[in-house]
Amino acid sequence: MSIIMRQTLPIHRFFTTILFLAVTTLTWAYDFAVDGIYYDMNSDGTSVTVTYNTSYSGSVVIPSTVTYGGKTYSVTSIGSYAFEDCTGLTSITIPNSVTSIGSSAFDGTAWYNNQPNGMVYAGKVAYKYKGTMPSGTEIVIKDGTLGIAESAFSGCTGLTSVTIPNSVTSIGDRAFYN
Repeated sequence: MSIIMRQTLPIHRFFTTILFLAVTTLTWAYDFAVDGIYYDMNSDGTSVTVTYNTSYSGSVVIPSTVTYGGKTYSVTSIGSYAFEDCTGLTSITIPNSVTSIGSSAFDGTAWYNNQPNGMVYAGKVAYKYKGTMPSGTEIVIKDGTLGIAESAFSGCTGLTSVTIPNSVTSIGDRAFYN
């Protein structure tokens, strides 16, 4: 009689491994990179979004258009978490073509950490209210602002009113959540 013994991976280790591989794959997924900036193509086929990568540092200049594979795309957005925790990112130049910014796009960067408390703008987008908002706060978004970022005022329970100029064409998801 022979006995066959099989070594099996405990179920929790199996799922942890699968989750790790999925997150790692998603974290580094992008459609193309040009001059050290990573992009995902938008569904319209004519524009792109700056996407996540941990290698951003120093001064980053985002172009208004980027050419890849013989085609020129308009850079219209910065994705959620695109620059998050890039502690070496000291400055960012954002073109007027960018009208939307995802949540936490600049959190944990030297650039964001050096911004004063209050409304922080990233290019022509009202990015996020930094600091603790006092009760009864009224915000007037600057004229010429093109967008309000995702989660810009999330959790700002002291906010009582917001004046939004006609120039705003994009308001991100959960911009006024809580």
